[in-house]
Amino acid sequence: MNAYTPQVDDLVWDGEARKVGRVMGREGGRWQLRPPGGGREWDSHGPLRPATAAEKLSAGVAMANARSRGEAP
Repeated sequence: MNAYTPQVDDLVWDGEARKVGRVMGREGGRWQLRPPGGGREWDSHGPLRPATAAEKLSAGVAMANARSRGEAP
């Protein structure tokens, strides 16, 4: 089995938080992730895997909806 090692700027599925995030870096044993459209970072131990096309689309729609409600930049 190939282990996936994310790179900075990859869109990944965070199995711990159960959401899509953009990899910002790694500190110790935790990954720093941020919502695809920007926002507050969170730390994750993983597991991480590449986000599927459906997950990327869903995250984009969620961000557009938040913007329309004035909740996101």
